[in-house]
Amino acid sequence: MVKPLMPRQPVPGLVVPTVGGDNWRLQDQQPENFTLVVFYRGYHCPICKNYLAELNRLADDFAAKGVSVLALSSDNEERATAVKNEWELPNITIGYDLTLQQAKDWGLYTSAGRGVTSIGVEEPEVFSEPAVYLLRPDGTLYWGNVSTMPFARPHFKELLGALDFVIKNDYPARGELA
Repeated sequence: MVKPLMPRQPVPGLVVPTVGGDNWRLQDQQPENFTLVVFYRGYHCPICKNYLAELNRLADDFAAKGVSVLALSSDNEERATAVKNEWELPNITIGYDLTLQQAKDWGLYTSAGRGVTSIGVEEPEVFSEPAVYLLRPDGTLYWGNVSTMPFARPHFKELLGALDFVIKNDYPARGELA
């Protein structure tokens, strides 16, 4: 059973390796305003390719607003490296080896692989579905969006616009009541 993360509450710890870098540790992040954690389905997903391309284009805009960014999946190092290089994502950090337990801890839905996708890539046996989380520097959840499907995800451009209001007005996290 999926258990959602709650706004204003600490999120689970997260440590993942990154393509071409060291381990990314949530506890080490010190953004001015937020950390944006984008869980994507993996190398097999053509929608993820377009989604992360948008994030890559807007990475400097997020940085200018004091937001650090990580995109990650349950892909292994080889597939994550292909995502970074073949999808041409030089502006964002790509994490990999998200475990099923980590996915569960973060309230993600998981799916069973169904063979080769429309882009000719085999789906992993099991993988997580998309989610986007905006975290406060203190490690608490500010905003989240979790999906059971690869489509109909939040647009990063809209999130950037919302951040202007949030930062200017010190707008509190909502949805905090269970």
